[in-house]
Amino acid sequence: MIEAIHKDAAAGRWYEMTLCEQMGNIGSEVGRANNWQKKDNFVQRDKALGRAFDLVDITLDDARWKVFPGRLREICLARELLVDTFWGNKEYGDTAQGLEKYFYQFAFAARSGR
Repeated sequence: MIEAIHKDAAAGRWYEMTLCEQMGNIGSEVGRANNWQKKDNFVQRDKALGRAFDLVDITLDDARWKVFPGRLREICLARELLVDTFWGNKEYGDTAQGLEKYFYQFAFAARSGR
């Protein structure tokens, strides 16, 4: 098991969530990062991003998604977009607001029972 900030999630609770619930929770941290970035508080932004990456990595460690290559690709691409959007050269042309919107679609789906 990976060393994680979210130790209770990595201990098992995370692996009981649906992919939509996992991605929606990642989106919560992305939303926090976006809010801190708007306030030019990059220390807090990076802490939120650290938590988001931690959750992405725990999600990638979830054995259920390893049998679905499309889901793994989606999670890996989301991780790559996070890096590029917040710390990279913006090669993909995405924005923090765009990523937040992307992740909130998962939260919405999880809440509606999809």
